[in-house]
Amino acid sequence: MAENKVDADQMWHDWFMTDAFAVEKRLYRFLNILPHDPRCKVCHAPFHGIGGMAVKAFYGRTQSRLNPHFCNMCEDFAKKFPGGSEVEMSMLFVDVRGSTALSEQMTPMEFQKLINRFYIGSTRIIGDDDGLVEKLAGDAVAAFWGAGFAGPEYVAKTIRVAYKIKNEMEKQKIPVGIGVHTGVAFFGAMGSADGLVDISAIGDEVNTAARIASKAAGGEILISERTLELAGINKDDLESRILDLKGISEKVLVRVMRS
Repeated sequence: MAENKVDADQMWHDWFMTDAFAVEKRLYRFLNILPHDPRCKVCHAPFHGIGGMAVKAFYGRTQSRLNPHFCNMCEDFAKKFPGGSEVEMSMLFVDVRGSTALSEQMTPMEFQKLINRFYIGSTRIIGDDDGLVEKLAGDAVAAFWGAGFAGPEYVAKTIRVAYKIKNEMEKQKIPVGIGVHTGVAFFGAMGSADGLVDISAIGDEVNTAARIASKAAGGEILISERTLELAGINKDDLESRILDLKGISEKVLVRVMRS
């Protein structure tokens, strides 16, 4: 039993950190000839039309709920191989600022439409740059990137997404604060006794990313120094802040990006 768990944990590590979908490449040539786009960025399985129906019928593949640009292979993997691994990831948290005050100025329907625009806009941008949406909660979105599915530039992609979300929300007049951090977290499948499974990331570094975001004012992106270093971004001209974060024992040095 323990040996099977170790094997599953290694598989989770490989899925996140390496060319985890190498086994899928044998299907590329076949799936790519099926009509039509949009299709999975990994295995090329089509999602709609006759090709989408065939892939769903024969392979059980549909669009992933974590990222609509991928198929549901990762959810199926989680059910077959429960477990996980400690991996390095880049994380982004984005919150609507002043949402309580906004809700007081709007009808419930108007506020719902605003939050829905926030969800749709931010998750679309995250998906376009190979991120996995970890959760939608209240007035916040959390996402993460890993080298296995987002490529070696996964940290830089996270920062790029932060800028895109900020700019998009400014166009829609939705004030957001964004936090970006990189560190080691537990990534894997967590579930209940009745078989419900969720793919998630947990740990101290995830908490740090969330706390960094909570300190960002509307229109601000706070990025940890380690993230900027890994992305190869010169931080010398950026404002620095030392944050005392709730539940985090050590102070965290971040840089402020506004444009």
